[in-house]
Amino acid sequence: MTTLINPADGRTIGDVPDTAAEDVAGAVQTAREAFEQWRDATPGERARVLLRLADLVEGDADELTRLEVAETGKPAAVFRDGELPFAIDNLRFFAGAARSLEGTGAGVLSKGYTSVLVRRPIGVVGSISPWNFPFIMAVWKAGPALAAGNAVVIKPAPRTPGTTLRLAELFAAAGAPDGLLQVVTGGADVGQALVTDPGVDMVSVTGSTETGRAVMRGAVDGLKRVHLELGGKAPALVFEDATLEDMAAGVVMGATYNTGQDCTAATRVYIDRSRYGEAVEALRDAVSRVRPGDPWDEGADIGPLISAAHRDRVHGFVSRASGRIVWGGTPIDGPGFYYSPTLIADADQSSEIVQSEIFGPVLVAVPFDGEDEAVRFANDTPYGLASSVWSADVSRALRVSHRLDVGVTWVNDHLPIASEAPHGGVKGSGFGKDMSQEAVQEYSVTRHLMIKHAAPQARDSFRPA
Repeated sequence: MTTLINPADGRTIGDVPDTAAEDVAGAVQTAREAFEQWRDATPGERARVLLRLADLVEGDADELTRLEVAETGKPAAVFRDGELPFAIDNLRFFAGAARSLEGTGAGVLSKGYTSVLVRRPIGVVGSISPWNFPFIMAVWKAGPALAAGNAVVIKPAPRTPGTTLRLAELFAAAGAPDGLLQVVTGGADVGQALVTDPGVDMVSVTGSTETGRAVMRGAVDGLKRVHLELGGKAPALVFEDATLEDMAAGVVMGATYNTGQDCTAATRVYIDRSRYGEAVEALRDAVSRVRPGDPWDEGADIGPLISAAHRDRVHGFVSRASGRIVWGGTPIDGPGFYYSPTLIADADQSSEIVQSEIFGPVLVAVPFDGEDEAVRFANDTPYGLASSVWSADVSRALRVSHRLDVGVTWVNDHLPIASEAPHGGVKGSGFGKDMSQEAVQEYSVTRHLMIKHAAPQARDSFRPA
């Protein structure tokens, strides 16, 4: 049994039972039976179910907002007016993508035969989603997998199961086959049971890099396909010609959105030494205006961290940090697990505060000398998920962007995403793409059909394919 805590006030919300190992196996078997129906559905039939789901989610906005805010503490306005409409757009995009998952006619590759390449679903996908964006990540997991014709068994994070359970209810109401989207709840042992179940054909995880490694180990024996979207330590590179006011607003937004509990958060800001002092002041002014508050207060910019233990972890990083604290750096007194938006300057590139993922509203500023050093600093962590470049010089912005070892680079902004654009990283940030047509392809496999249409005249007329 997992006890759910409201991070905004520390009060108990309720309890959710942990799924027993035998029940995980039962969920996988039920999903397998539903898959046998779903994989033969036409693209149009799959699309119609996903479109109905999007409409049902839109009509259920108040309940989904209540659940998400209670379990995560994020501002209601942020979820209701931003994340939820985007998740609905994701579902409608995946509905369209279901009708665009096409193979290719490869023509005659061997004399007397025509080859056709088709894409087919993989089977049962075991998904594990995180606590920082419970609903939208459940959509990113289930949406493309279902569009491609798979069944899904998803395990939400133990602290935040509510919106995922509600999503499964709405999916059933949309007319999907019974059991096509199953939810199992609990901690690491439940996740391990899901990953290692022989009936699971693919495992898809969003979480920490350590979680990704554990999942890969668990998937080895079954030779399961693995899709990993893991941690990040996104750099923002600020060149001398950047507009500092715009940069400060964008970087601080990128650093503190969702209280910094975002793997794409702007966590390291590298600034050309010639503008370093004034840039740090601009960042200080922007950080000082970020307003922590009650999630239901429309004026709150950020809410609490997810738990008391996580707040202690964030504060531990700040307490040990090299450099100087320019703003913040302390827990906020009162109910809930709040932490002050924090800016640290003059940190050493090799220090823990620069190298490790903090997952809190903490931004670290470091000066650089020249473009090469900026790129070297940016690439000098185990992660490779996101980044941003701030410059008025388009040629330099493009040149630098191409040198960064990351999955996405924004120019003169940080964080915007679109349903049509793939999201995913490299290095310790994992592999595989969420969103876009590429995500749907991740959950399908290419098959080769070779059709004989003419008898050979002689055996030596065959050539190797």
